Amino acid sequence: MNTIPELLKHARELMHKAVENTRREFSGIRSGKATTSLLDIIRVDAYGSHVPLNQVGMVSAPEARLLTIQPFDKSLAPAIEKAIRESDLGLNPASQGGLIRIPIPALNEERRRDLVKVVHKLAEEGRVAVRHARGEAHAKIRKLEKIAEDERTRGEKELQKFTDDHIKQIDQLITAKEAEIMEV
Repeated sequence: MNTIPELLKHARELMHKAVENTRREFSGIRSGKATTSLLDIIRVDAYGSHVPLNQVGMVSAPEARLLTIQPFDKSLAPAIEKAIRESDLGLNPASQGGLIRIPIPALNEERRRDLVKVVHKLAEEGRVAVRHARGEAHAKIRKLEKIAEDERTRGEKELQKFTDDHIKQIDQLITAKEAEIMEV
């Protein structure tokens, strides 16, 4: 990559991935109703490594306040329960003959505020990733040789515009998720 358009395209792709990752992380934060994406961030210690929960069991939401997991391998049920308990989702799974049931408790005010803090932490991680992509591209633009100064400046302005747009997208995600969490 040795042209400004190539560097800008690469930076934009990295920033877009950061926003999408933040969106995916937010989908795992519950707002009071059961969704299978709630458990997407959970990794289970199975077969000697940490694997995503959906690779060791079938997750479903049969009711508005209940999730169930049907482990593909029944011997993994204790590991699945442990992974869910140790996550910061505040859930308490229970096994019933090979099926793991996870009741989704109603959120109290304190728990809602805690979840909003988690959302802000995840959002800041997303912003940092966007800024990191900007910094990386900016350094590479600065190092380019045989480029007119006004072209370099134009590239840096464009890079900053991408950065601002992606940070704004993350801020919009925060606002929407906060409203969803605080809704009673």
